[in-house]
Amino acid sequence: MPFIVETNQLDYFFGVQKVLDRISIKVPRGSIYGFLGPNGAGKTTTLRLLLGLLKENGKSIRLFEKPFWSARTEVLQKTGSLIEQPSLYGHLTGRENLEVFRLSYPVSKKRAETVLSLVGLQDAANKQTKNYSLGMKQRLAIAIALLPDPELLILDEPTNGLDPEGIIETRMLIQRLNSEQGKTILVSSHLLSEIEKIATHVGIIHQGCLRFQGTMKALQQQASGEMVMELETDDYDKAAALLEKQFKIFQAVDHIKVFLKTKKQVADVNALLVKEEISVYSLCRVQDDLENLFLQIISNHESIS
Repeated sequence: MPFIVETNQLDYFFGVQKVLDRISIKVPRGSIYGFLGPNGAGKTTTLRLLLGLLKENGKSIRLFEKPFWSARTEVLQKTGSLIEQPSLYGHLTGRENLEVFRLSYPVSKKRAETVLSLVGLQDAANKQTKNYSLGMKQRLAIAIALLPDPELLILDEPTNGLDPEGIIETRMLIQRLNSEQGKTILVSSHLLSEIEKIATHVGIIHQGCLRFQGTMKALQQQASGEMVMELETDDYDKAAALLEKQFKIFQAVDHIKVFLKTKKQVADVNALLVKEEISVYSLCRVQDDLENLFLQIISNHESIS
C-alpha cells in the first residue's frame, strides 16, 4: 500500500530537549489517520515538521513518496492544512476571506463557491466572520485549505473548543471529504472518542514516542486482555495512592480507572479500599473503547520504562 505521508525515525529537539524520538509515521493513501496523544505529546510539532513550518536536519520525511525538502514546492501544492486556530479577517465576509486566499492559488472563483458548498457555508457566505461561531470559523478555514483541491489534508485539533453541534458538523465534514472527495486526511486530536468515530488508521504518541500504529481493527486486537474497572469513591487521592502500589491505574478528576487481570482482583480492590475506610460508591467494568485501549497502551509502556 502506498503511503502518502511517511517519516523515518524522525527526531526533533527544542534546544537540548528532545521532543520527538524516532517517530515513524505511515499514512496510507485514502485513509483517515487519527494522530492521538495528550497535550504536549508532540502532535503539533510533528505536523509542523510535515508542512515545513519547522525544519529537521535529516531526510526523514517523505510526502507523496518523495523526499520533502527536495520536492517541497511540488508536495505542498497537493497539501492543505489547518494548524491550530484559523486565521481569518473578522471584518470580511466568508466569501471575501476565501477570495483573499484564492488569489494566492491558481484557481477560479467557481472553486471558491464549490468549497463553500462542501463545508456547508454557502448560506452564511455574505456574513462577516466576526459573527461566525467557532465551528463555522473552523469550517471556513478548512474551505480555505481545500481551495487548491489538495490530495492530502492535515488538520490539527479541528474540534478543539467546539460545542457538541460544532464537533458533529466537523466530524461529518471530515468523513464526507474522505468518502466523497477522496481526500487522505491526517487529523490530530486528544479527543479519543471523536477519532474512534472517524479514523481508519491510528497512531498513538506519548512523550514524543509513537507507542502504536495501525488500523482500528489492529488497535482492538492490541488489547492486553485486562479488564478496565472504573471506580467512584469519596477520596480519590487516598484511593489512588493505595491502589497504585499493587495495580496499574489512571486517575481522573471524578473517577479512577484500574487495570486488572482477573475477576478476583476486582474483589481485592474493593476489600483493600474498605479495609482503609475508603467508601466505594461504584466499581464497574467499562467497555474496551478507544480511550481505554489508549490508556492500556500508555500504562503498559510506563510500567516497563
